[in-house]
Amino acid sequence: MTVTLTVEAASRTHQGLVRRRNEDSHHQGQWLHVVADGLGGHVAGDIASSTVTNALAAYDRPVQAKDLASFMGRAINEASEALRRKVRADPELAGMGTTLVALLCSGGEAVVANVGDSRAYLIRRHGSRDNAMLQISEDHNYEHLVANAAKVPGLGERLTRCLDGRNDGRSPDLTPLQLHPGDRILLCSDGLSSYVPHEQIRAALDSDGNLGDIADQLVGLALAQGGHDNVTVIVIDVARR
Repeated sequence: MTVTLTVEAASRTHQGLVRRRNEDSHHQGQWLHVVADGLGGHVAGDIASSTVTNALAAYDRPVQAKDLASFMGRAINEASEALRRKVRADPELAGMGTTLVALLCSGGEAVVANVGDSRAYLIRRHGSRDNAMLQISEDHNYEHLVANAAKVPGLGERLTRCLDGRNDGRSPDLTPLQLHPGDRILLCSDGLSSYVPHEQIRAALDSDGNLGDIADQLVGLALAQGGHDNVTVIVIDVARR
C-alpha cells in the first residue's frame, strides 16, 4: 500500500543581539524550503542571500521524485547566475557570497542541497523519546574538510565553499533522503548551530508542541547564548496525509 505523506513547516529569523542587520534569508514553501546565510563582514551578504533565496523560490513547484536532484541542480545554477547578473550590473558587489541549505520534497522522497556551513538535521520521531539527531549536511569549512581544500579567495579562512556567482566547481552537495511519517527536519544558519550545544538543539527539536513554538524555542536558545549572529530556522514535520 502506498503511503501519502504531507509536509508542514514553521520558520523564524532574528537579527541577533550584536549584528546591525540580518544577512540571513529564507523561504518556507510548499515543496521547497531554503535557508541562506550571507557572509558577514563581506560585501553585501544580505543581497547575496536574498538573491539566492528569491531565485530558488521560483522553483518551489511539484517535481517527480526521480528528477529531484537534477531539478535542484538547475535551480542552484540559476541562483548562481542571478548572483553573477547582480555583480555585472554593480561591480561593487563583487566578492559577495552566501551559504545555502535547502530541502526539496516529492511524496516520500526529498533531496537536501548544502554549500557552506548552514545545516540540515533529522530526527526520526516514532513515538519514542531520546531520538538521535543526525546532521544530514556536511559543513564546508576547515574544521570538517581536509586541510588542503581549495580556499575561497576573498572570503577568509573559515569556509571552503559558498555560493558567490562563480562557476569554478564549488557546487553544493546534493543528498537524497527517504522521508518517513514522524520525521522532523531542521534547516538552520550557523547562528544556531555554532552557538547552541548539540544536545539543546536535539531536545528542542524532539519536544512536543506546535512547530512555531519549537522554532521560537530554537531562536531563543541562540539569543540566550548571546545572540552573536543572525539566526534562522525552518522546522519541518513529515506525516501521513
